[in-house]
Amino acid sequence: MLVAATQAEVLARFGRALADPIRCRLLLALRERPDHPAELADQLGISRPRLSNHLACLRDCGLVVAVPEGRRVRYELSDPRLAHALGDLLSTVLAVNAEATCPGAKDKGCC
Repeated sequence: MLVAATQAEVLARFGRALADPIRCRLLLALRERPDHPAELADQLGISRPRLSNHLACLRDCGLVVAVPEGRRVRYELSDPRLAHALGDLLSTVLAVNAEATCPGAKDKGCC
């Protein structure tokens, strides 16, 4: 059953998806064009099981959908406006203090 998420839930799901570099690369690849898992795994240089886990996360977040094509499945962004949103995020200029980091940045691998 599909339900509409609140605005805060949408942002939280987007944040969860963008929290992993592989998922970011996957979203950017799907921004360019829909594709099949085997081709996406090759393009990203990761194993198919690993890709499958990331695609499941993106499906759960509501950002991608699986489209059956005969015996194969093609993945695409769930809403064409996501491509525009990703482009907007890429063009955003962040005000970063080079001397400050997130708490626990070294342990968490962020910032």
